[in-house]
Amino acid sequence: MGAWDAVTDRLSGGATVTFRPSGNSMVPLIRSRQQVVVVPVDPSKVEVGDIVLARVSGTVYLHLVSSVDRARKRVQISNNRGRVNGWTSHARVFGICVAVDGVTRPGAADKARATG
Repeated sequence: MGAWDAVTDRLSGGATVTFRPSGNSMVPLIRSRQQVVVVPVDPSKVEVGDIVLARVSGTVYLHLVSSVDRARKRVQISNNRGRVNGWTSHARVFGICVAVDGVTRPGAADKARATG
C-alpha cells in the first residue's frame, strides 16, 4: 500500500490527516512542504476553488476543484497553474483541505462529512 492509499483510507474511515505534500503545482495556495490539514468531505458540497484530495485516473491529487457537475455527481480537478487533471466521481473525492500552515481555509470545514 502506498502513502496516498494510506491517507485516502484514513479519510474514508473518518480520520483527519495532517501532512506536508511536496511539489509546486498549487503555489501560492500551497507551497511545497507546507503543513496541510485534510478532513473527510461531503463531495456534494464541494465548490469551484475548494482544495480536495481526490483520485483522478488512478492518481491521487491535492488539487483544486475547477468545475462541478452536480447532475452527474462529479468534479473536475486541476492544479493552480492551469493544468486540468480530469473529471472524477464523488466516490473518489476523499477529503477537503481545511488549513494550510495553520491558516484556516474559509468555508472548508462546513463541507466536512459527518462521521460516527
